[in-house]
Amino acid sequence: MSTSLTNETLPRIDGVDTPAFDRAAVTPGIVHFGVGAFHRAHQAMYVDRLLAADPSANDWGICGVGVRTADAAMRDALVPQDGLFTLTLKHPDGAVETSVIGSIVEYLYAPDDPEKVIDRLSDPATRIVSLTVTEGGYNFSPSTGEFDAANPDIVADLEASAPPRTVFGLVTEALARRRERGTPSFTVMSCDNIQGNGHMARSTFLAYARLRDPELAEWIEANTRFPNSMVDRITPATPPDLADEVVDRTGVVDNWPVVAEPFTQWVLEDDFAMGRPSLEKAGVQVVDDVTPYELMKLRLLNAGHQALCYFGYLLGYRYVHDAASDPDIRTLLRRYMTEEGATTLRPLPGVDVDTYIDTLLERFTNPAIADTIARLCQDSSDRIPKWLVPVIRERLEQDQRSDLAAAVVASWTRYAEGTDEAGDPIDVIDPLAADLVPRAQRSRTDPLAFVADPELFGTLAEEPLFTEPYLSALESLRSKGARATLAGLLA
Repeated sequence: MSTSLTNETLPRIDGVDTPAFDRAAVTPGIVHFGVGAFHRAHQAMYVDRLLAADPSANDWGICGVGVRTADAAMRDALVPQDGLFTLTLKHPDGAVETSVIGSIVEYLYAPDDPEKVIDRLSDPATRIVSLTVTEGGYNFSPSTGEFDAANPDIVADLEASAPPRTVFGLVTEALARRRERGTPSFTVMSCDNIQGNGHMARSTFLAYARLRDPELAEWIEANTRFPNSMVDRITPATPPDLADEVVDRTGVVDNWPVVAEPFTQWVLEDDFAMGRPSLEKAGVQVVDDVTPYELMKLRLLNAGHQALCYFGYLLGYRYVHDAASDPDIRTLLRRYMTEEGATTLRPLPGVDVDTYIDTLLERFTNPAIADTIARLCQDSSDRIPKWLVPVIRERLEQDQRSDLAAAVVASWTRYAEGTDEAGDPIDVIDPLAADLVPRAQRSRTDPLAFVADPELFGTLAEEPLFTEPYLSALESLRSKGARATLAGLLA
């Protein structure tokens, strides 16, 4: 017998963990923009855990907000379920555990009623506004790094008569009302997978505010806090069969379940304007400086994904766990992380880096997550310059080679040519694909053409300690193939 998810049916659900707190007593203290899979598997899970551990935290529930047209689907899934959803964790050994998460106590779809969203943001009870809007949601130009004031949605929001339709317009209007009413500013807390995500949020929200009202921008700059954070949990898009799997295994009918790996980490800078929940009780690391932890994740996990994906694709793999189980790729990952990536890290209190690397390799080989190589290969022009190039650059400053990282860049070049080793087409998904693919192809006659773009690679094309291993790996990939290249590289 199956049971739909609602507040009324919760007591009838058996055999699955349900919220261990009185949801009727929970009120929103956090407004979250971008209620997708990652938010529900990560921040919403942590808040659920906190509400269960600390009854005094019941004023820190979450009000989710959707802004994009696509967010109507989340409204239609969550509102009939009173914000409830299931989180399924899949372990490498095949174990599966599903629980009901109850920390989202309200969901508002801004296009339906923007004023209702602004009222919730303006309410003194709202002390944190959090974000998982992806890097593109911060509306800055990839080439200049400046806020894109010409975006038609931003232009529309800056017209005084228009109801806001962007996160910038909604949040800034609420801050203007709080300023007028003498209500303190809330904290804007980015939970996006961006280096310096708090700095990014501060820069873009202040840029919008200056366009609207320079005096308001000064007030925001003086009163609003933008803590940095590092977030980590592999959370794929919900597989189409997950809802059926959940109901077959647990009897719970969920309109939009979410699945994730068991590993999770959240490191949060302790910088809040109106107080914060005691997230330490839920396993969050609250620290003075997120940077060392952030570098560890970006230069080991994220750069490790890049080391895996192009070689993996060229070897014929299409799932991350299959590629990560390949002995050559696994050796490449461990050696890159240990010999190159880890050498550029800062001191990490309480972290054993070797153990962290072991954990990463185990996570990558988790077959239950079914993460795809294609997902890791997309948007490379945004990823490689931020995750891998800084490792190469820092090692060059110490007169050290980065042969493994250089080979990863070569594997991206070979992948970006747009054909695999059998001559079949590769769909290169990247905002700069129209430029990248021709340059990768041109590098067959002009060897450094691909890495000669200063916006992506700086001056690496002029550095022999980089170009020598890069060109060697690239020539080998073309003449011998990915398998022989790895064998030679790792010999």
